[in-house]
Amino acid sequence: MWMGEYTVLNLFGLIIQSVFIQNILLSYFLGMCSYLACSNRVSTANGLGMAVTVVLTASGVLNWFVFKFVTGKGALAWLSVIGINAGGLDLSFLNLIIFISVIAAFVQVLEIIIERFSPPLYHSLGMFLPLITVNCAILGGVLFATTREYPLMANLVFSFGSGIGWWLAIALIAAIREKLTYSHVPKGLQGMGITFIMTGLMAMAFMGLLGIDLATPSGQDQPTAQEDIFKTEETPAA
Repeated sequence: MWMGEYTVLNLFGLIIQSVFIQNILLSYFLGMCSYLACSNRVSTANGLGMAVTVVLTASGVLNWFVFKFVTGKGALAWLSVIGINAGGLDLSFLNLIIFISVIAAFVQVLEIIIERFSPPLYHSLGMFLPLITVNCAILGGVLFATTREYPLMANLVFSFGSGIGWWLAIALIAAIREKLTYSHVPKGLQGMGITFIMTGLMAMAFMGLLGIDLATPSGQDQPTAQEDIFKTEETPAA
């Protein structure tokens, strides 16, 4: 339940995989709206990346408990201790709405904390801080962890690694865009054009690590990106 078949080496491999090999932004292209809108300055990108990492890690763990003890198949079997036989109840059709509700609640708490302790960051993020609620990278990370059926520690590592990977991607493109401000870019490629080109080159660079697999426990097959997407589409909540 907590570690499953995962070893410390598997957890280390999982964080390397989620940050570099299967980067949630550069491999799955999730969270692109905030990535493009808030990557003009490194300071803003770092603030948003940190917020996304915190939200993704916390919501990933919270939603693991939700899935394990509420919405998963047979998850309500624990109610038998108080005389309620709900083991056959399947609430998986509520996964999506409950996951989003947990994310939204945590983002509201984070927004209050940032406004209280870091007003400059709060104002620089502006409308994009509450929009973390609908950032598809957050929900995508939660759904990937759920469909892969990670135990708690692997879920925590994967969620944290996915957040760090998103943070790394937006920090890199922000640093590049700051340099491009002083560079001669052809008029037809200025703005989003050169940003998409640099994002594609970054994704190709990260793809050089494909084939490295330390995350899969012995005897298990690691799901591919396509299998993740198909499994997510097959769930009733999708």
